[in-house]
Amino acid sequence: MELKYGMPQSLMGWVDANRSRLKPPVCNAAIFPDSDYIINMVGGPNTRTDFHDNPTEEIFYQIRGTAYLNIWDEGRFDRIDLHEGDIFLLPAHLIHSPQRPDPNGLCLLIEKPRPMGAHDALQWYCPKCASLVWRASKQLESLVDDLPKVYEIFYATTSEERTCKTCGTVHPGRDYAAWHAIRQAHA
Repeated sequence: MELKYGMPQSLMGWVDANRSRLKPPVCNAAIFPDSDYIINMVGGPNTRTDFHDNPTEEIFYQIRGTAYLNIWDEGRFDRIDLHEGDIFLLPAHLIHSPQRPDPNGLCLLIEKPRPMGAHDALQWYCPKCASLVWRASKQLESLVDDLPKVYEIFYATTSEERTCKTCGTVHPGRDYAAWHAIRQAHA
């Protein structure tokens, strides 16, 4: 019998063999890169300042450790906690920012391939007033390869380009600790 993806394998054995690929900025590695689904293992630690607008649903299964999703909804921030053993179906277009501070955390992430014309967006919000500071959208071909390229474009912007047009706060770029400190001071 020939199976396109082989016989069943140990998921944690796959993790051990691919641990070096579970690194920032996304910490994702595709388990079955050419399948009809996007099936990734996500490691930690990883904290981000971007928010993702996915045109499809996402399934999160928090295998080990904890994580949380910062949510931007209707002009304000919220948070969804993921504890070890939790499974969560994120609705399409719920703007989220996965945060995985646990260096040993593992999350199985399953997504649908994007239909042609259904673009993903990465967005950066002002930590003080929650206004949109910068946004990029594209037809996603590879979660692992495409997102870091957009991060680097944003991180290369000037302070002026990262200044909130609503309140004048300068977005700290990739510095999650600074973004979070500003956010907490104005929560």
